[in-house]
Amino acid sequence: MSFLSLDLNLLRVFDAVMSEQNLTRAAGQLAMTQPAVSNAIRRLRDALHDDLLVRTAHGVKPTPRAESLWPAVRRALAELQDAVAPHSFDVSQASATFRLAMADATAALWLPSLVRSIENDAPGLNVRMVPLTTREPRPMLLHGDIDLAIGFFPGVVAQLSGEPDTPIRHEQLYSGKYVCVMRKDHPLTGQPLTLDAYCSANHLLVSFSGRPRGLVDEALAQIGRERRILLTVNQFFTAGRVVANSDLLTVLPEHLIASTGMSDELVAQEVPFDMPNVHVDMLWHERDARSKAHQWMRDHLITRTADATLMPTAQ
Repeated sequence: MSFLSLDLNLLRVFDAVMSEQNLTRAAGQLAMTQPAVSNAIRRLRDALHDDLLVRTAHGVKPTPRAESLWPAVRRALAELQDAVAPHSFDVSQASATFRLAMADATAALWLPSLVRSIENDAPGLNVRMVPLTTREPRPMLLHGDIDLAIGFFPGVVAQLSGEPDTPIRHEQLYSGKYVCVMRKDHPLTGQPLTLDAYCSANHLLVSFSGRPRGLVDEALAQIGRERRILLTVNQFFTAGRVVANSDLLTVLPEHLIASTGMSDELVAQEVPFDMPNVHVDMLWHERDARSKAHQWMRDHLITRTADATLMPTAQ
């Protein structure tokens, strides 16, 4: 295939379909009919000699060639947009869908204010939440499954800081601390929590992936101690409900206690051993770095982090 013979309009369609992972939604974004989008993708397939997109029950799935091509296409389109109309972005007229991945408690903190901002300032923006079942969001970003990931990714961020050529970008939103959480009338309230008392109690672990051990267990192992995990759940909201109605202890980031919906029935105490701080980061792919709509979303999330009504206990 000669690049000179390629219809560059096909790349705009390809970018929209890759972003939406759905032909109908891409057609809406482009103000085209779904058959026209399908025809454009067929022409691009013929030109590149690759299927590019495979239909699934929920939309379309990109082939490896499409995944490797998309970052360059999106970056080039963004640069062209800036060159042709560098001051044309108006969030009130923008149309885009963002796929965000974060834990339920983090979502509970951000989504109310985000929705208010979209309703008031950016009515053409949509948000789809994607389950975050791991502390390794890079594959989802690399494959274009999500646009932003927000959470505590200690190993990932450490690696990214040492890899200057990585296409994954990140920015720390805030830093907090872990606390031990229990119901208000728990036998261990009203006195300093000792290490022996902590290890003798039964515990609840919040684990997105269902792993039987977490950061707390790693910290305890370093001092030759362990705890009994009676229950593992994958949601902070569930953790708050269970702990408020049992003698189980759990360890949560302090700023997430409010998102459990059980703040009035829970108390927090200092963890009786050393734990690292909770550094919550926002991660995205460089293909989106120059997108004005994406920049608006990132700036909004950064701004809301500093809002005391959103993060009442964030440090």
